Amino acid sequence: MKIVNIHSAKTNFSKLLGSLEKNREKIVICRNGKPIADLVPHKKRDRTIPDPALKVGIHYDPTEPLSEDEWPEEFR
Repeated sequence: MKIVNIHSAKTNFSKLLGSLEKNREKIVICRNGKPIADLVPHKKRDRTIPDPALKVGIHYDPTEPLSEDEWPEEFR
């Protein structure tokens, strides 16, 4: 982990990004010695794992046949 102050980060932003890209190392940006931001390498999302927001719970057996009263009237 590399620590830099704001002035140095602004002045050397391109170099910081190059270092971040090359070393995959987190950079902490500080103001008056106190951390205010983290500059981290980008992580590509694994497209084989579904988004948790898309989870749908099915609480029945979708292959179970419908009973007579569950069919619409016009299809009985």
